[in-house]
Amino acid sequence: MELIGAIDQGTSSTRLIIFKAGTCEVLVEHQLEVQQHFPNEGWVEQDPLELLKSVHLCIQGVVDKLQAKNIPVSSIKGIGLTNQRETTIVWNRLTGIPVHPAMVWSDARNSLIVKNLCSEFGQDHLRTQCGLPIATYFSATKLLWLWDHIPEVKQLAEEGNLLFGTVDTWILWNLTGGTQNGLHLTDVTNASRTMLMSLKTLSWDPSLLKFFNLPLHILPTIKASSDDFGCIATGPMRGIKISGVVGDQQAALLGQGCTRIGEAKSTYGTGCFMLYNTGDSIVESKHGLLTTVAYQQAGRSATYALEGSVAVAGSSVRWLRDNLGLIKDSSEISSLAEQVEKTDGVYFVPAFSGLFAPHWKSDARGTLCGLTSHSTKHHICRAVLEATCFQVKDIFEAMKMDSKSSPSSILVDGGMTASQILLQLQSNILGIDVQKPSFSEVTALGAAVAAGVSLGLWQLGTKISDLQTYSPEIDNIERDRKMKRWRMALERSLGWELE
Repeated sequence: MELIGAIDQGTSSTRLIIFKAGTCEVLVEHQLEVQQHFPNEGWVEQDPLELLKSVHLCIQGVVDKLQAKNIPVSSIKGIGLTNQRETTIVWNRLTGIPVHPAMVWSDARNSLIVKNLCSEFGQDHLRTQCGLPIATYFSATKLLWLWDHIPEVKQLAEEGNLLFGTVDTWILWNLTGGTQNGLHLTDVTNASRTMLMSLKTLSWDPSLLKFFNLPLHILPTIKASSDDFGCIATGPMRGIKISGVVGDQQAALLGQGCTRIGEAKSTYGTGCFMLYNTGDSIVESKHGLLTTVAYQQAGRSATYALEGSVAVAGSSVRWLRDNLGLIKDSSEISSLAEQVEKTDGVYFVPAFSGLFAPHWKSDARGTLCGLTSHSTKHHICRAVLEATCFQVKDIFEAMKMDSKSSPSSILVDGGMTASQILLQLQSNILGIDVQKPSFSEVTALGAAVAAGVSLGLWQLGTKISDLQTYSPEIDNIERDRKMKRWRMALERSLGWELE
């Protein structure tokens, strides 16, 4: 039996899933929740050592479960790695110790840097080179904040001992040896989220490095998504090849089998991300979307995508649970929302750290509109679910204009899609069919696909055939009314950034 493993290190959890090569059949898996920390307004941090420890614990957990089934670890022919993107980590090359907590992709402490750059150059100044607007979201502006505020970062860089990476790079460096000749690598999908890589050359761009005044020697080497990333150096999986690395949203695109031009998917996790495959064409968005690398196989040209990114989706449910105490468990939001037929005019804009695509407003903050003495937690829960759907609708409309096409359905995946009411609301607001595959771990599956393709053990473009379809239940008049109110609420969320 030939097996492929997939390490999925996300914002909320780390998991390792072992697949039968070429299929979505899962043999064993192990998952652990990871913590996020919010030390100041707009700050979101994680402990890089905790992220790494969670990976090692998942490896040990999976090995134990394989042994319980009498399946030899040697059956695993390769490992794929997928990860939360843009999250920025810097560490000491000699000691392997992080210089600062990881700045998570949704961290917005760099908003003043972004504001100043946008004022001087304009938000879209770098789009033609890297496909991205100047925004708090991406790694380069986070690295600039560290450079300006953490003296050890600049000092180690001057000594030649600073390493930078997104989460994939941090995990790879440690798994392949760390201070003992660990490999400092990333793949094109993650590199395309830094604002430092040229979309055309797929290499670090000297002019972008000059723009941000950052040195080349701290950056990892860029490779294709399906490629040789070395072997695990120690532990119970020692010697197993790491043969694929791909950012989590691009991994979901692969897992859904969206490898043809015009195919799209939307992933509902901590944030929400819609990707539209544009093939080998670099399509520059005119409507607030991102141009990104979707995937690359070693020795072949890259596939590109348009992307719409929502900062807050599932994390708004966690906020209801942990901050407000309106629900005791994340699954409770659906049952409460179903107890009312509509929000009765309540609208929620979850701009906790600004708005991402297609608005790119870093001064926006969370807003709850339309409250009356009649409003209950049921209406608020329904409004929170609808907020994710409205944000996806905004992205969908931008994507239609950029791609000049109008899909009749969209594939969805991610933790939030366990909520049937969310998917029905999404279909209602989009006005098209929403299709959810029976297999839920699509992101991990995409990492396994990337690794399996590299080893000749997986067919690129394999789709999950069993789909559950949700069709619209409201008409255009009701849909337009709801969108008008959403845009009113959106307008009220702007300009609230604290000085």
